[in-house]
Amino acid sequence: MSLDPSSPPPPAPPSPPQRRPALSLGLVLAFFGAIAFSAKAIIVKLAYRHGVDAVTLIMYRMLFALPIFAAMAWWSSRGRAPLTRRDWAGVAWLGFTGYYLASFLDFAGLAYISASLERLILYLNPTLVVLLGWVLYGRRVRWGQLLGMAISYCGVLLVFGTEVRLQGAHVAWGVLLVFLSAVSYAVYLVYSGEMVRRLGALRLVGLATTVACLFCLLQFAVLRPLSAAWVAPEVIWLSLLNATLCTAVPVLLVMLAIERIGADLTAQTGMIGPLSTILLGVWLLGEPFTPAVAVGTVLVMAGIFVFTRMARPRGG
Repeated sequence: MSLDPSSPPPPAPPSPPQRRPALSLGLVLAFFGAIAFSAKAIIVKLAYRHGVDAVTLIMYRMLFALPIFAAMAWWSSRGRAPLTRRDWAGVAWLGFTGYYLASFLDFAGLAYISASLERLILYLNPTLVVLLGWVLYGRRVRWGQLLGMAISYCGVLLVFGTEVRLQGAHVAWGVLLVFLSAVSYAVYLVYSGEMVRRLGALRLVGLATTVACLFCLLQFAVLRPLSAAWVAPEVIWLSLLNATLCTAVPVLLVMLAIERIGADLTAQTGMIGPLSTILLGVWLLGEPFTPAVAVGTVLVMAGIFVFTRMARPRGG
C-alpha cells in the first residue's frame, strides 16, 4: 500500500497473528490513521480559499511539524551509533525526494484538481514502486500485477476525463504535478530499504522529515519575501491542524497498527483512505460526486487490490 508523501517508509514484514483485543485495537488505529492521512488534501483545499500559495502553505505546515519530527529523530537516535557521512547524504537525499519534493508537488497540484482525484492518483503509488523496481533493477512483474495496474489507471483516467470536462484543461497540469509527487515518493520507497534496515524506520522518518522541513523553510526564504508570511488566521490554524492531525499523528497511528496487526492488514484497512477523502470533499468542499467518480474510485481500489494480491509470493 502507498500511504502519502507524509507517511513512513515501507513497513516491516507482517507480524504473527494477534489476539482479538490487539486485532481490534490495531484495526481502529489503522482506520483512523488512513482517514487522518487522507484528510490532508481537504485541509489544503480549504486553505487555498484564503488566497495562500503552495510555497507559503507548505512552509507553515513544515514549520509546525518540524519540532515533532525533530523530537522523533532525537528519541529514536538515543543510544544508537552516530550517522556516518554516507548516512547523512542518504538521509538528505531521501528527505528531499520522499518528503520535500513529493509534498511540494502534491500541494501545488491540489490547486488545480479535486481532493478526490488527488487521492486516487497517490493511491497508485504501489504500482510506481514496482515499475521503478523493474526499470532500475530488472525485477519481474507478474501478469496479475499488470492487470491490476491497467484497472487502476483506467479508473484514474475516467475521473480525470470527468474533471477536464467540468473544470477545464488546467486539470491536466494538476494531475501531472500530483503524479510526479507520487513518482518522487516511489523513488524514496525504492531507495529507502537499505537505510530502513540500517537506521530503523522511526529514526529514518524523523531524520528525513526534519531535513524536508528545512528544505521547505529554505524554499520560502529564497522564493518569497518575508511579508508573504502574513496570511489569514485560518491558514495558520489549518496548517497547524495539517502538521499535527494529518502528518505526525497518522505516522504514529499507522506504526502502532503495524505492530499489532501487521503490514498486510494495515494496508488493506488503509483502502478506506480514498473513500474518506471523497466523502469529506463532498461534505466540506462541495466537490461533485458523479457516477464517473464513483466508478473510477471502484476501479482504482479494485485494481490496487488485485495488484497487491498478485504481488504476494505463491504459497505464502
